[in-house]
Formats: sequence, structure tokens, C-alpha cells
Amino acid sequence: MDAPPEQEDCLPFVRVAGYLEAMGLNAPRIIEANLDEGFLLLSDLGNRQYLETLLEDSLQAPALYADATGALLAMQRHGAAYQSQLPPYDDTLLRFELSLFHDWLCETHLGIEWTADGERAWQDCCNLLVQNALDQPQVFVHRDYHSRNLMQTPAHNPGILDFQDAVEGPLTYDLVSLLKDCYVQWPAEQTWQWALDFYNGLDATVRRRIDVVQFRRYFDLMGVQRHLKAAGIFARLNHRDGKPGYLADVPRTLSYIVALGPRYPELAFLVRLVESRVLPAMAGTA
Repeated sequence: MDAPPEQEDCLPFVRVAGYLEAMGLNAPRIIEANLDEGFLLLSDLGNRQYLETLLEDSLQAPALYADATGALLAMQRHGAAYQSQLPPYDDTLLRFELSLFHDWLCETHLGIEWTADGERAWQDCCNLLVQNALDQPQVFVHRDYHSRNLMQTPAHNPGILDFQDAVEGPLTYDLVSLLKDCYVQWPAEQTWQWALDFYNGLDATVRRRIDVVQFRRYFDLMGVQRHLKAAGIFARLNHRDGKPGYLADVPRTLSYIVALGPRYPELAFLVRLVESRVLPAMAGTA
């Protein structure tokens, strides 16, 4: 890894890599490090992303997701010893992430103007999503646990990458990143079955505190926060960083929100916004 110090601080990567190694998970091992000049020598996890296999051979999906879910359960269980050393996924960070959709996708990319009533409805939605995240048990959160950051490995699958932004945060965040992926999509029934597999793997003490109905609400609403954030980041990558390729992933990402409309009437404003304004406008700009 070549990460010039003036552009990126390698210390969080090194620190979290050590936590994951101590948990027995398959993350790059730090062989040598020169943090002053931004050079790291890492063990190799190969070059086969989960995404490549999932797109080429969907029959492998059950086994790959079982491995990824098992690794996530281990990360949360063993990560309890380290999570207090991570930054908190707090109110401020959650609201900043939601603002990316408002500011970068709606305003900057699509030129959507917000009325006073629209701003109030948007803030109500943000309050709902932030409270949902903060109400959940707080765990070790990778924060970008999806098919582009998981490597298919012949042993000890999966290999786990891009973990330097780990935080202490909501129970369902990494799960929704994995199962409601911005880059590959599965039928809702299958997604929920995999989520149930994760739920059934949680410690009994957690399942006694959170029944399946509450878990599903946590999972679904956490996904809304995640997908709003991701859609905003994709627009920011285009306008700030000159990377337009991610705009093609915005419709898939936001489709998860639209699908929740019948189940969650409290999302009515957001679903209408996405379905009637954002997605039609994206069809003309992406």
C-alpha cells in the first residue's frame, strides 16, 4: 500500500487490521509499516471480489453470504473487546451522511429546490432514521461491508478489505450493507431470509432484547440511512472527484427505499421524493 501521509493517515488502517487479526478474521496482515512515508507491506488476499463471482455465478451466492454473515457475527462478537476504541457512529456523523443525499444528489446533481414544507418533512425523516440507528445495540461496525470489499478466498473466506473507517455503531449497519448491496441486488424474500440467518446467529441475550419484528424495523430503516448516504456519495464522486461511473448505481441503491413504502407509511414523503422526482430526473442525467 502506497498512501502518501499528506493525503491519507494509515494509522486507522493499521490499528483496525490488528483488531481484525486478533479476532481471527481474514484481513490483510501488516508485515512491515513505514507510516512516516505512507508505505505498508501487506499479506495478499487475491484478486477475486465477491462482486465478480456473484455477477458471474449466482448459484454461489448462498455459500458466499453464509461465509460473510458468519464473519460479521464473529466481528461483532469478538469486536466487543475493541469497539470502545473506535470513533462513535453518533448523531453528528449520521446526520452529516444524510446531508450528502440532500446536498449532493438532490441539489448539486439534480437541481432540486426544497420548499419549507419539504425541508421540514426531510428533517422529520432524518430524525426517524437517526433515532433508529441510535436505539440499536452498538457494536463493532466495519462501515463498508459489501461485495466490493469482500474477497473470495480459497480458505478462511471472506477476505475483508477497506475497514479503516470502522466505528462503534448500530447492530444492523454492516448487515444491510452486505445484503442490500449498492452493486448487486437480490429478491427481497431472499434478502430477508439471509437477514434472519444473521438474527438467529446472534447471542440469545440479544435476541431476548430484540424480537424479529423490531429487528426487521432496525434493518429496514438502517438501510434507508445507508442508501441515502451512498446515493449522495455517488453524486459527490461525480462532481467533486470526477468519477461519474458510480451514478449508474444510484437507481439500484434508491430502489431499496421505494420498495419499503408499503411497509413504512412514515417514509411516505421520502418514497414520493425518490419515486416521483429523484429517479425520473436521474434517468436524464446519469
